[in-house]
Amino acid sequence: MSLQDVEMIFRFIGGLGMFLYGMHVMSDGLQKSAGNKTKRLMQVLTKNRFMAVLAGIAVTAVLQSSSATTVMVVGFVNAGIMDLAQAVGVIMGANIGTTVTSWIVSVDAWGFVLKPDFFAPLLIGIGAFILVFARKEGKRQAGEIMAGLGILFIGVSFMYSAISPYRGAPLVVDTFHAMGENPFLGILAGLVITAVFQSSGASVGILQVLSMCGIVSWNSGIFIMLGQNLGSCVTALFSSIGAHRTAKRAALIHFLFNGLGVLIFGAIMGVIFYANPAFAWSGMGSVEIAAFHSIFNIANTALLFPFAGQLVRLTGIMVKKKNADNTREEKGIALRHLDERILGNPAFAVENTVSEVIRMGQMTYESVKLSFDACLFNSQEKIRLVYEYEKDIDQMAREISDYLVKVSGLSLSERQHQTINHLFYTVSDIERIGDHAENLAELAQFKVKNHIEFSRTAGKELQGLMEYVTNSMVYALRARQNPMMGYVTKAREYEEQVDYVEGELREKHIERLAANLCDPRSGVVFLDILTNLERIADHADNIAGYVKNEL
Repeated sequence: MSLQDVEMIFRFIGGLGMFLYGMHVMSDGLQKSAGNKTKRLMQVLTKNRFMAVLAGIAVTAVLQSSSATTVMVVGFVNAGIMDLAQAVGVIMGANIGTTVTSWIVSVDAWGFVLKPDFFAPLLIGIGAFILVFARKEGKRQAGEIMAGLGILFIGVSFMYSAISPYRGAPLVVDTFHAMGENPFLGILAGLVITAVFQSSGASVGILQVLSMCGIVSWNSGIFIMLGQNLGSCVTALFSSIGAHRTAKRAALIHFLFNGLGVLIFGAIMGVIFYANPAFAWSGMGSVEIAAFHSIFNIANTALLFPFAGQLVRLTGIMVKKKNADNTREEKGIALRHLDERILGNPAFAVENTVSEVIRMGQMTYESVKLSFDACLFNSQEKIRLVYEYEKDIDQMAREISDYLVKVSGLSLSERQHQTINHLFYTVSDIERIGDHAENLAELAQFKVKNHIEFSRTAGKELQGLMEYVTNSMVYALRARQNPMMGYVTKAREYEEQVDYVEGELREKHIERLAANLCDPRSGVVFLDILTNLERIADHADNIAGYVKNEL
């Protein structure tokens, strides 16, 4: 091997690295720019199967990878956020959305002005200047997209310059000739390459670079592309290991959908190539690859879309239901909205974490109400339930915090970073509210053990204060779930009311104690209850305050 050969190998590896990094940077910029729009899009468009296909196209165009979208869908299904009827449409749309990358790479063949060597340096330059000097987040995201696109094109140019001197090399010619003659070899090659890069868009882009050098024939290119579509299923299949049955069925739907398409189009193209050998061995360009990639995925979706229900039922037969399902979802408390597969899209990860924090807050709200009833009516059953809730709340606090650490390491916008920081604090405040509910249950236990009863007046006073406390929690959680200044204001108003009423009740009760109008033991319990109620409202006020800082 000569020094020139080593240089070309280094050039190709560097070009491939820039191509993949450019895709990653551009995808990050697109995701930050889209923000929560992709989350809302998915929620709206998955209402029926046809709209779910559109959602899959849009999300994959942002992620630049059908594998990433499908893995995320497996995560949604595993988390119980999406059912299989919705998932099948998104998976079909994901295959269409991944064709965007191949059309971007093919611009090289559209004319000199669109050649990467001509305009890619300008894109990188403009993008870099924006990233360095712009202060507004929206402009920085645009700069990120431009820089990523420019780096992608420079990577394509590097790979082309590294491969072109070897276009007539016997090894290269014989390899593609073998894949053209043997469809299974071509399909296997495409499958392995896509499985390695975990992106059919990236592997198709590499094939397009090879086609620019004139070494890809129609028969080898088609069979490699069919393998690439099959290879995009591998990541999702591996990600479903350890997931519950429904998530495994979602990954299998993707495999069956692509697999049937490969069988159908492989057979059709095989007949065409057999009948027309001259066409089979003619050169295939990057535009032709992008066109076939699009035609295959659109036609496959149109062909199998009416049979989506049958695909769902078929996976139900193939993936047997176990009598003893060991998944966390079946065991008890589980993080419904959180799954590590969803981390592939930061916007979804942030929004789903918010949903799980709200769920934790609602569970804590129920515990608080039970503790109130336990204090007022000396209910042993409700005391027991508060203790059980507290164990679940503590577990959720630990696991959500661990997940937040992972989300905070993603490529987030400034607003998303702020939300994640506030969610850390919110989880802590909700956990502390649960602790105060447990304190109230312990006070109720003391009342039962010592046969303490509050007077009717004291009971009514506590009930009134408890109503203000629960309202402060309700509006604080509403503000976190749907950030609106109106909810924040209401939560803070109720907290102020709690402070005022708590002060009045404390003074009145101390006066009763001084006048020997109530049992000192009940007086101490009453004052401790007031303290815990006031602290709960304070934590609710904190939660509303974090939301206010985001508005």
